[in-house]
Amino acid sequence: MTAKHRYDSLSGERNQFLQTAIDASKLTLPYLVKQDEESGSHKTLLTPYQSVGAKGVVTLASKLMLALLPPQTSFFKLQLDEAVFAQGEVNPQIRSELDLSFAKIERTILESIAASDDRVVVHQALKHLVVSGNALIYMAKDKLKLYPLSRYVVNRDGLGNVIEIVTRESIDKSILQEMMPDLKEEKVADSEDNYSSLGKSNQCDIYTHIKRENNRFVWHQEVYGKKIPKSFGKAPVDLTPWLPLRFNTVDNEAYGRGRVEEFLGDLESLDALSQAIIEGSAAAAKVVFTVSPSSTTKPATLAKAGNGAIVQGRPDDIGVVQVGKTADFATAYNMVQQLERRLAEAFLILNVRNSERTTAEEVRMTQMELEQQLGGLFSLLTVDFLVPYLNRKLSQAQKTGDIPKIPKQFVKPTIVAGINALGRGQDRESLAMFMQTIAQTMGPQAIGQYINPEEVIKRLAASQGIDVLNLVKTMQEVQGEQQQMMQQEQELAMANQASKFAQIDQQAEAQQAAADTPT
Repeated sequence: MTAKHRYDSLSGERNQFLQTAIDASKLTLPYLVKQDEESGSHKTLLTPYQSVGAKGVVTLASKLMLALLPPQTSFFKLQLDEAVFAQGEVNPQIRSELDLSFAKIERTILESIAASDDRVVVHQALKHLVVSGNALIYMAKDKLKLYPLSRYVVNRDGLGNVIEIVTRESIDKSILQEMMPDLKEEKVADSEDNYSSLGKSNQCDIYTHIKRENNRFVWHQEVYGKKIPKSFGKAPVDLTPWLPLRFNTVDNEAYGRGRVEEFLGDLESLDALSQAIIEGSAAAAKVVFTVSPSSTTKPATLAKAGNGAIVQGRPDDIGVVQVGKTADFATAYNMVQQLERRLAEAFLILNVRNSERTTAEEVRMTQMELEQQLGGLFSLLTVDFLVPYLNRKLSQAQKTGDIPKIPKQFVKPTIVAGINALGRGQDRESLAMFMQTIAQTMGPQAIGQYINPEEVIKRLAASQGIDVLNLVKTMQEVQGEQQQMMQQEQELAMANQASKFAQIDQQAEAQQAAADTPT
């Protein structure tokens, strides 16, 4: 069976998810998922009557982007496997040197990410996840490639593991002739498969078939039912460059569900009400004067009269057409405000209470409550995206020699972004609130009396993802320095006292000498 036949076979299950994604895209970002993308035709995209959906998608995708790939800090950390070294204690000096080497490797990976366009592609993929709930990322050697839901199909087993992926894309026929010079147009036209791409002028469809075989993925590309030479590839499961992402998972479904689909009813209602208010406001803004048929004032006279002109006639004979829908518009406007408020909360748009007494603490708590709603999504994206993305990046860097070989039995990479960063932030907030409560209820002196400062520093460092090894002094070091300072102060005091005694002795000797001198 060719890759095209397999693509068409799996497209039936995808159609319902694709149609829902198209409907969600029409109300948010119409260019993301389009109806006629597969057929190659292009139509003018309709603009929705509201921008709340577009703002919500961009805001949520940006928040996810900053949480998964923070621009200033590392999203992962290399550390020694504690289980391997559980029986023997590692020398702190050696461990500190290893941590420095690990930090250098982390900086190398982050610099390679910053030099590439990975963040651009990932941000676009996150917008697709929010709208359609699905996106496929291919990690090439030097860049990432994004496949929207309309250009790939996927097949999963009962546990949700990917067992097959087929992608579809269009390329120029001149490029195809370079890859397959023996392929002639006459043979293509006589092919037993009726390919829709033959109707295009210079474009043809190319299919990539990815399939899992035991513990690895193998793939190849086909065009017109023939395999393209030099298009074969393979990779272990944990180092695969194909990353099919989902926003929300549902049991026994190969595709995900987007955030927009969960609030599609509110978006449709908001768009309809916004259209009614906009069209009604345009009708209400139209100014039309009416003149009584029996009036002595001619309509032409009224139309030609300038501002402040004096026209002969009775005011009762002249009227203005009014819509008279003020109450109805107010009802619709109030409903629009309620829908916008609900959608702002759904897409984590910060909407702080508008008041002169709004404090920074209230803003911070509102932001933290919004971020906590992403806990489940962070967990899914950490497993489906960050872990395989990091494994692939480390593998490529080791193959090119940018970083040294990492022994997997001793060193393991740990994700410190996403849900882990959210959990550490919660620990930091709880600890700060605990310290503040003690200081307010028992007084500031109670902190130094009952709280262990070394443990507080360690927990704050852990909440920030900072290793305290050789950074924070231990209690023994602090006590040793305090004893040394006390000893130095005692020695200085004794030296000062000895100096005073010496001065007194000198003064006494001088007085005695003066007394013994004859006058």
